[in-house]
Amino acid sequence: MPEAEQLAEARTLLFVPGDRPERFAKAAASGADAIVIDLEDAVAPPDKDAALRNARAWLAEGHDAVIRLNPAESPWYRTEVAALCERPVAVVLPKAAGAEAVAGLVERLAAGSVVIPLIETAAGVLDARAVCSVPGVVRAAFGHVDLSAELGVPPETSATLAHARVAVVLAAAAAGCAPPLDGVTTALDAPDVLNADVRRAADLGFTGKLCVHPRQIAVVHQGFAPSADELAWAERVVAAAAGQGATAVDGQMIDRPVVDRARRLLGRRDKSTFRSSVD
Repeated sequence: MPEAEQLAEARTLLFVPGDRPERFAKAAASGADAIVIDLEDAVAPPDKDAALRNARAWLAEGHDAVIRLNPAESPWYRTEVAALCERPVAVVLPKAAGAEAVAGLVERLAAGSVVIPLIETAAGVLDARAVCSVPGVVRAAFGHVDLSAELGVPPETSATLAHARVAVVLAAAAAGCAPPLDGVTTALDAPDVLNADVRRAADLGFTGKLCVHPRQIAVVHQGFAPSADELAWAERVVAAAAGQGATAVDGQMIDRPVVDRARRLLGRRDKSTFRSSVD
């Protein structure tokens, strides 16, 4: 499975249907920080068993992948968990709501496994802090498409969804969890829409995004990378703060919280540079 640290810092998780094993290698070579073999929405009920076999075979061959399970209340969930408990695994749990259910999944999986709870229901949003606090949760993801359907609001423009996004970001921070991943952009041929979605997500405190097509990867990576202006500001702040308490940069007072933010920006640049050099 991908390392927990890699998942905590991932900017992109790319879904690939579990019943299309011929696409797994292409997804893995797409440049995404991790791939998610989907056993849920992308797979019709008659093909669920084959999708699970394909996912297990991919992992058994030594490849990295996150596995999106079916929801806990579905007829496939117990079989999937039992089939994936042989070795440490990273899984996405759809419709995650309630710490007890998430903790139960962690207990059933092999030691060292990690869970990305997909918060896509009203109950999940309200329980997000408890869910993100469960040991074994590496970070949360936000599922606005399902949540919008539950609430009966537009998936892209609703103020209610903006509130829910902020609630998940705050819950993750309060739980000491890595910042969450934003949901998918379903428009595949509208880069302006994708760019706007990424900018909004970054402004709200998300640090990554779920993706549904390889051509979304580069746009998302660029959108979550610190800008040249941000990096220049961060370098000035860190240099000015060396060995000092409160000081000023560009006419603005800076103190420890501001310096911490500047260092996080520089850390994001360094990690992105390292990943690019490895690739």
